[in-house]
Amino acid sequence: MDKFIGKRLDGRYEIHELIGVGGMAYVYKAYDRVEDRWVAIKILKEEFSNNSDFLRRFRNESKAIAVLSHPNIVNVYDVSFGDQLQYIVMEYIDGITLKEYIEQEGAIRWNEAVHFTMQILMALECAHEKGIIHRDIKPQNIMLLQDGTIKVADFGIARFLQSETTTMTDKAIGSVHYIAPEQARGDYITDKADIYSVGVMLYEMLTGKLPFVADNAVSVALMQLQAKAVKPRELNPSIPLGLEQITMKAMEKNPADRFQSAGEMLDDLDQFRRNPNTVFHYDLQSAGARYDAARTMQSYDSSRQAPAYNDDYEYEEELVRSRRSAKGAMAVKGVLVAVIIVGLAVAAIYFLNWWNNRPTEENDQMEMPQLVGQLYEDVINNEEYADFHFEVTEGNDPELQPGEIMHQNPEAGIMVRRDADVELLVNGGVEKVTVPDVTNDTLEEAQTALENVGLHSKVENVADDEVEEGHVISTDPQANTEVDAGSTVTLRVSTGPAETMVTVPSDLVGDLLYNVTARLEDAGLSVGNITRDDSSTEPADTVISTNPAGGSEVSEGTSVDIVVSSGANSPKVLTYSVPLPSGVNEDVSLTVYRNGTQVDSQIVNPSYNNSYNLSFTGTSGTETIVVELNGQTYMELQFNYDSQTTQVTRTYDFQTSEGSESSESSGSESSQETPSGEGENSSSDEEGVQ
Repeated sequence: MDKFIGKRLDGRYEIHELIGVGGMAYVYKAYDRVEDRWVAIKILKEEFSNNSDFLRRFRNESKAIAVLSHPNIVNVYDVSFGDQLQYIVMEYIDGITLKEYIEQEGAIRWNEAVHFTMQILMALECAHEKGIIHRDIKPQNIMLLQDGTIKVADFGIARFLQSETTTMTDKAIGSVHYIAPEQARGDYITDKADIYSVGVMLYEMLTGKLPFVADNAVSVALMQLQAKAVKPRELNPSIPLGLEQITMKAMEKNPADRFQSAGEMLDDLDQFRRNPNTVFHYDLQSAGARYDAARTMQSYDSSRQAPAYNDDYEYEEELVRSRRSAKGAMAVKGVLVAVIIVGLAVAAIYFLNWWNNRPTEENDQMEMPQLVGQLYEDVINNEEYADFHFEVTEGNDPELQPGEIMHQNPEAGIMVRRDADVELLVNGGVEKVTVPDVTNDTLEEAQTALENVGLHSKVENVADDEVEEGHVISTDPQANTEVDAGSTVTLRVSTGPAETMVTVPSDLVGDLLYNVTARLEDAGLSVGNITRDDSSTEPADTVISTNPAGGSEVSEGTSVDIVVSSGANSPKVLTYSVPLPSGVNEDVSLTVYRNGTQVDSQIVNPSYNNSYNLSFTGTSGTETIVVELNGQTYMELQFNYDSQTTQVTRTYDFQTSEGSESSESSGSESSQETPSGEGENSSSDEEGVQ
């Protein structure tokens, strides 16, 4: 059992399990009792714990890495440098490596690759600004969280492993696929090396393949120095041209031809992300070019002292020397074998080049002409090139004319045999793609399918009785039609069954509620909310407004909300029948006063009309009504519009012209209260007196 598992470091970190082993350290999952969180702890191996210079430099480096606070960088929480144990406490990431994700998915969608790469570049931009170069950027060191967040790991630690990751032995196989040419040569390393590695990772994400693969690390390193990478679009035609250009610029052999900073590459990726049709005009002169033999051989000259990368490189050399004291001649032998292998490999390559292009009696040499920029048809019809054996691959660049040669191998200026094999990349014009069949797919599924083949989309919403709402009815152009890559396909998306439109009756306002509800139902509409308005002066249940308004075109079955008057503030008509005195056979002058104002005057004969009808309209409050006969006060009344009642407050005896009293008059007060419309009261549609 591991001696650390189950132990507690510094009374704080409980070691639970071993989760990784590196060349210099073990990595454990541990629980931080103080901060109540899981952490990852990297513990240095015992064989390095007694080197005081190593510990001093490791301490300084750990402090430098600890200042890298960035959401896309694995955080360093704590460091410890005891006499017996040295460790670094880091953020624990619950996710998978980008390498594992690529192995699961193969070539991933280009927009996803852009999303990941931009996060990696933001992390590197932060590190580079603080003078820290990662030098071991590879998908194995990139953590991917479930929400798509990227975390770059092993900052600085990779520097101490540099002697293992750049030595041309099988130990380098894990990183040699991603190292920059200057790393393979042992040159001085700048932040451009990290950018090269990012380019290789982006290439791998887009194509599902590494740009350079061979049987051993030495061969891969030589390919990093000399070979040209197949362009990503040749492996995955759905990759937009602009993204391919960014990838190849990052992978330039010459650091001066790459992006000059992580921020510069980030800017171009962001520009592409905003407009995937963007095409960049980079001068990729060195793409795929071979470094000259003298420089390559010089890089592996065993008598040449490689320039120091920085203090870390010197430190690594000291570390190697300290290990030699234990390893003895075995370490020296390993280095010599590596140098010999490299030298033999380089020599073999140049011998094969010489052998393939050597002059013979049957075949003289010639200088390879410049074919790039010429039309393929012109080249194959040129007698000067009649002996060449052309191998043609079709490429696509909308800025070039169809048939124009985009790239050649061997390159111009190289001495070749007249019957040499020549590889040509010929522009096929605008790339053609087939519109996928996305009928009945959801809108999101259809847009993804179009995006995967390099097409854009726009949406046209259409009513359809058969296709489910939100699903695609058809496309324009139709499915299986060949179209130009990057063109736009119209997605006709169902909004559900077509709606039947009806008109809200236009004269509902002013009608009574029970009539309006019936009319709405007859029109194919339903009654919605009914609201009563106390401020309206309209009679109760009179419709004041509707929503939608009358005359509106709406879908059949639409609910119509109605506002009606509550009647609380509407005019009220109060009536009262005044009995006239009996036994009077002469004409009498009758006068009516409303709140002291005369409102009526007429001649009546009680022998013919035994009563007189009063009728008044009001909204609220009370009114005093006085009836006079021949100038004599005959009756006083009170009309109450709030309670909608009439009340006789006083009656008087009537004196005829002969001096007799009427039998109907009592000459007494009365407090009789009668609801309007009951007993002697009756309703009247007209205001006034009768």
